[in-house]
Amino acid sequence: MAKEKVNGNGNAQKEYTASSINVLKGLEAVRKRPAMYIGDVGLRGLHHLINEVVDNSIDEALAGYNDRVIVTIHKDQSVSVEDRGRGIPVDIHPVEKKSALEIVLTVLHAGGKFDKDSYKVSGGLHGVGVSVVNALSEWCKVEVKRDGKIYFQEYHQGVPKAPVKQIGTYKSDHTGTKVTFKPDREIFKATKFNFETVAERMRELAYLNKEVTMTLKDEEEGLEESYRFKGGLIDFVKYLDENRSPIHKPIYIEGERENTPVEIAFEYSDSYSENVHSYVNNINTIEGGTHLVGFRTALTRTFNNYAYKNGLIKENNKITLSGDDFKEGLTAVISIKVMEPQFEGQTKTKLGNGEVKSVVEMLVGEKLSEFLEENAPVAKKIIDKCMRAAEAREAARKARELVRRKNALDSMHLPGKLADCSINDPEHCEVYIVEGDSAGGSAKQGRDRRFQAILPIKGKILNVEKAKINKVLENQEIQAMISAIGAGIGEEFDPAKSRYGKIILMTDADVDGSHIRTLLLTFFYRHMKDLIAEGKIYIAQPPLYKIKKGKEEFYAFDDEERDKILKRIKADVKGKKEEEETVGTEEAAASAEGTTQTKGILISRYKGLGEMNPEQLWSTTMNPETRTVLQVNLESAAAADKIFETLMGDAVEPRREFIEKHAKYANLDI
Repeated sequence: MAKEKVNGNGNAQKEYTASSINVLKGLEAVRKRPAMYIGDVGLRGLHHLINEVVDNSIDEALAGYNDRVIVTIHKDQSVSVEDRGRGIPVDIHPVEKKSALEIVLTVLHAGGKFDKDSYKVSGGLHGVGVSVVNALSEWCKVEVKRDGKIYFQEYHQGVPKAPVKQIGTYKSDHTGTKVTFKPDREIFKATKFNFETVAERMRELAYLNKEVTMTLKDEEEGLEESYRFKGGLIDFVKYLDENRSPIHKPIYIEGERENTPVEIAFEYSDSYSENVHSYVNNINTIEGGTHLVGFRTALTRTFNNYAYKNGLIKENNKITLSGDDFKEGLTAVISIKVMEPQFEGQTKTKLGNGEVKSVVEMLVGEKLSEFLEENAPVAKKIIDKCMRAAEAREAARKARELVRRKNALDSMHLPGKLADCSINDPEHCEVYIVEGDSAGGSAKQGRDRRFQAILPIKGKILNVEKAKINKVLENQEIQAMISAIGAGIGEEFDPAKSRYGKIILMTDADVDGSHIRTLLLTFFYRHMKDLIAEGKIYIAQPPLYKIKKGKEEFYAFDDEERDKILKRIKADVKGKKEEEETVGTEEAAASAEGTTQTKGILISRYKGLGEMNPEQLWSTTMNPETRTVLQVNLESAAAADKIFETLMGDAVEPRREFIEKHAKYANLDI
């Protein structure tokens, strides 16, 4: 027990001695600080539990021992992950004197991935995966099939209930592991899994591992899907470009240099955006890295050499092809396997291995040169496409210079409608991009002028999914955003120059507001993607309802929260009837404007941000201590790209199918 002493100010103070040091044993540290291991305890962290277990099964596939993974979401929201791998070893560990199965499930940094005898490459590099899942589960059960026997162990909050035991035998040739766990409700804010979220990762892994069948089942929803793509990355590229019009068939490159297997598929379409996804040991490197740099360098150099050699670009041509010109309309998937990957960057998903750049660059340069020599018509189509991109780039450069002369893009001359903040430190500054002058006026009056800037935008900005860069730069609202943010655009874009640490999109909670928000997100995703990768883009969450009882006011962000508040208020009003009733002509008229009254409880539904006065907007949506904002991330970049193309691209049929499939989730003001 720590002793107390009196300090110089006369205050009692506990002594800092050896007894003050807490030692967390076993998996206690994981339960104490779960976000350190899985990111957060919201929906993202919840679904990450499945990924951790599935990654172990995929590592078995990378080692050549597994061809099937079955994920089942049970009715009680427990999850089973079953594979046909070698099965976790169950024999007694020579040092720990326990079953290897128990060690793997209960000890951090324990696994077979730290040497290269059991696994040459792996996605689960830190040995914390399945043990973390076990620690954060209410209960966990593991079955292992090895050597004709079935072994079993059960855990409660990470602690074994009994030693590993044999519970049966089997006659099939298949070995494997089945892990079943139920997330602990004491840890997670939500414990219901989303089928689509899990399916995105299963589909992605099936593309990256063409020899593996990924099956996902949801017992409660009665859903089941299986993914197996024999074409691998070629099928992945076709899937990503499903709503675009490719100008040639996918180009496939495969090889190995310096014990680093490299696999790449890419094609060009008639779109204006780039769509490149890179992976290292099945991990999505959303910030790129040396493998992506090697690919881009080889692409630019090889195409340029071919074009000059074959007279497709004249020596006296004023326009030269740069790396940016080879990005327009490019869809590519890069997958490499690295024995000792080194990750860096904001989200630790940027590959830093310097040797990988030259490996990818040499392999792509060699294989692509061979392809172009054998496929001259395809080479000409791609060069022509890139030449048109270069012409648009040149037009965009002239447009930028013209606009600069008008002081619209110059960060020294900020847009007139921007109400800037007083401090200059980007880390502590935030800008609200607000729909409409009315809401912008309320936001300007309600904000904290020290660190909050307001930029109102008028109407709907240009759909950049369908526009060349020079057309994008001609849009006045986009010009204002580029100028206000200060990070530039195109070749000059540098996220480090952003004047704000947070860029918050604040639109109405109606159909038009959702459309404007989608247009804004499309712009940032296509032209300022690094701001999303660095976690600087947010979506404001203004309330849908104001509930008033006497002098008390409450705000609800959705129907469920509204109902909870009403239930709580009614429970406090003793002796009064709880059924709703229609009240007077005046209140009926108010109801038509989105306001209803129930037994003295006034319920107002906001149709727009402009309906809130400055004080209400501040307290509900802008006050950092009370507001809710959603951070936009790139965790499912491939799925996000496909949704943007579906919703904002030229093809109508995929958009109609998407709307029909998801209509039940829409929140419409009718």
